[in-house]
Amino acid sequence: MNNIPYGRQDINQEDINAVIEVLRSDFLTQGPVVPDFEKAVADYCGARHAVAVNSATSALHISCLALGVGKGDIVWTTPITFVASANCALYCGAMVDFVDIDPDTYNLSVECLKDKLVLADKVGKLPKVVIPVHLCGQPCDMAGIHSLSRQYGFKIIEDASHAIGGKYKDEPIGNCRYSDITVFSFHPVKIITSGEGGMAVTNDAHLAKHLQLLRSHGISSSIEEMQPRPAHEIWNYQQIDLGFNYRMTDLQAALGLSQMQRLDEFVSRRHLIARRYDQLLPELPLVTPWQHADSYSSYHLYVIRLKAGETKKTHKEFYKALHAAGIGANVHYIPVYRQPYYEQMGFKAGYCPEAEQYYSEVISIPIYPGLTVAQQDHVVQTLRMIFIE
Repeated sequence: MNNIPYGRQDINQEDINAVIEVLRSDFLTQGPVVPDFEKAVADYCGARHAVAVNSATSALHISCLALGVGKGDIVWTTPITFVASANCALYCGAMVDFVDIDPDTYNLSVECLKDKLVLADKVGKLPKVVIPVHLCGQPCDMAGIHSLSRQYGFKIIEDASHAIGGKYKDEPIGNCRYSDITVFSFHPVKIITSGEGGMAVTNDAHLAKHLQLLRSHGISSSIEEMQPRPAHEIWNYQQIDLGFNYRMTDLQAALGLSQMQRLDEFVSRRHLIARRYDQLLPELPLVTPWQHADSYSSYHLYVIRLKAGETKKTHKEFYKALHAAGIGANVHYIPVYRQPYYEQMGFKAGYCPEAEQYYSEVISIPIYPGLTVAQQDHVVQTLRMIFIE
């Protein structure tokens, strides 16, 4: 059997045709398809505004800037995430800190957040922004985090890079009921793809305008935003802020817009695969993903945890054995503060014990819409063989 990756895109002829149509049009970028994609995502999520960019990392960066994050500020996030969830604070000149994870959902722990806020309040070092990450597609306890934000005055950016198509309390992730901004990723291994790309959604019109400005060099052509200049001079645009070239192309947007038509189908398929793993794996000495009753995960990832002391192989040996069998297992994630760059800031092993215990046991196994029953059976059979070797 050919190698099986942990995730991959699903591209059909309609997707290809949508991109070809843009290639034959007058606009490869800064055309009409980007706004169409933004509207499709905003409508799906029940948000008022959407701003497409070239990556979720870019969306996180300008979301922090739009919320006023800068030098002297502190941003908190979870250690179990991709580094971009923390790096975005550093891009703004702010400091970053980490809140340990919930042992069941692996998301940022509301109890740990509450305890950390009490201590931070006493020393005057409360966060300006908290970035909860919907790991694997399962939403965080957003109502709990939002309640604490009202008490302590911080803003919230939901990092939903894994989670488009999921739901929290039976409502779409991305409606921003409990946050200021929600960020999505359209990287090829995510739920839908635009090749590369991301999007920030919000219900705040002022934030949306700021995000739009920041994604395109800080330049505006709006008469209302432009400053007065001599009448004889031509001013058809002005740079009114320091922005970036974070725009999404119409080629990317066309692919993303086409993929949106199959978003629910993709998530349903991922649920079928996850349920089948749930049925086939309990006999083995591992822990399968627990799902909160308030959650409808998009199942971007399916993570298993090896039961400590019940396997003959170490975590690393198990990981290497899967790869040797052609199964592209992964680790999501190494705690961010264990990365060498963050260790240089003074973070040390042991800072978030629950996160480090998780990291020492977790492996992501393949889940994506095109995964066949035969491939999934091969993954399960390989796991069984590794356990008994």
